[in-house]
Amino acid sequence: MDIYLRKKRWKLFLFAAAVIIVAASLYYTSILVTEIRKDERRNVEIWAQAIHQKADLVNFTNNLFEQIKNEERKRVSIVAEAQRRIIKATSNEDLNFFLSIIGENNTIPVIITDETGKIMNARNIRIDSVKYLEGKLKKEFSIYPPIVVRYLDTQIFLYYTDSNIFSQLKKVLDDLIRSFFSEVVLNSASVPVIITDSTRHNIYQCGNIPANKIHDKVWMAKTLKSMASQNTPIRVDLADTGVHYIFYQDSYLLTQLKYYPVVQFAVIAVFLLIAYLLFSYARKSEQNQVWVGMAKETAHQLGTPLSSMVAWMELLKLKGLDEETVREIEKDVQRLETITDRFSKIGSAAKLEKTNVVEVVHETVNYIRSRISAKVSFTIVPDLSHEIIIPLNLHLFEWVIENLCKNAVDAMEGNGQVNIEITEDDDHIHIDIGDTGKGIPKSRFKTIFRPGYTSKARGWGLGLTLSKRIVENYHSGKIFVKSSTLNKGTTFRIIMKK
Repeated sequence: MDIYLRKKRWKLFLFAAAVIIVAASLYYTSILVTEIRKDERRNVEIWAQAIHQKADLVNFTNNLFEQIKNEERKRVSIVAEAQRRIIKATSNEDLNFFLSIIGENNTIPVIITDETGKIMNARNIRIDSVKYLEGKLKKEFSIYPPIVVRYLDTQIFLYYTDSNIFSQLKKVLDDLIRSFFSEVVLNSASVPVIITDSTRHNIYQCGNIPANKIHDKVWMAKTLKSMASQNTPIRVDLADTGVHYIFYQDSYLLTQLKYYPVVQFAVIAVFLLIAYLLFSYARKSEQNQVWVGMAKETAHQLGTPLSSMVAWMELLKLKGLDEETVREIEKDVQRLETITDRFSKIGSAAKLEKTNVVEVVHETVNYIRSRISAKVSFTIVPDLSHEIIIPLNLHLFEWVIENLCKNAVDAMEGNGQVNIEITEDDDHIHIDIGDTGKGIPKSRFKTIFRPGYTSKARGWGLGLTLSKRIVENYHSGKIFVKSSTLNKGTTFRIIMKK
């Protein structure tokens, strides 16, 4: 089985295994998050329900307080009426009933004055030597309007204030309201909450809101709108403070839990991507070291026998060997020297020089033409009279053209047509090398450039790999399969910068 086919299958298998593991992890995490989210949501609902019940309790207390206040007002009115009856009573009337009414008032502070404010009588309050209702005392008894009792041409004013019991109840109610808002703001469920007035715009209090956002009106307005869309605001009508609305939304923990699986997936994906890139980089670095080591070792191994061959050539010349034979052997020795030079340059910084690429292609093809089957014909466009100058490393680039032409000849099995076309634009030149061979499946367009891939029984599968490295790494160009049709031929394209 082809090594790259096995590698591809292993990649697919490992990818599928990774997907299954990640999916299982995310599924299990999603279940846990869902359960936690449900529990957190229940906490929020319990908190909201508790707030409703507490608000109902505060409202009930407030209503009870109002009833007590009204009852005390009635009691004062009764006391005032009894006082008026006593004043208006004739000597024959029985005043015991009215006196008992006044006497039974043991809770409500009452002060009776004449029109000038002089205190005539007082009950349930110590006034000591104070004779007139004025100053602080008058302010204390001016919470409610006095009850006026008219008698003949005079008026008597009955001032009263809250009883001690009522005052204590009011204090309890105020403490209850304050504690209610405190418990709403500082809630154990960590629910972000904003309390507004009856307009739903003016902020009264807020809790679990970022400190740097409290004074940001735009942010608060958006947050109120978002809270109202999540949960219906709780309406609370409290004593002395009027109507308030409590806006709240899911806790920050619940909000984070909603996005946790997505964040987890993103983190895993980033980790896998980084791991893949690191392993890929390490693999490429290792391949580069292997390539460089192999190339330099090959150049070193070729150097010794090549030096001997040069010496043997000189000896053959002295012995008068046929000149034509000597010239052909010299060409092959020079070719070996070129190949040695090519291998020695792998892994080193290539020196690029301005070169006529048309001439290079023609010379390389001419060398190949004399060493392959006569049934293979070459056409090159344009001809040698045309000149296209680009930066090249001559020996390495000749190697690329040689590899592509030899592959084309092998694909045609020694019988066919190789067409080479060189074109240019403002920034690049394009070299298309096409053959009439058996073609390449589209699924192998990229695989053929990998080390070890070959369709030949004795091939090493390194020619196209070396060509790709020379074009892309040393000349900053591109090489790829432009087109291919099975049993009709293949065209490779090289793109180089001018």
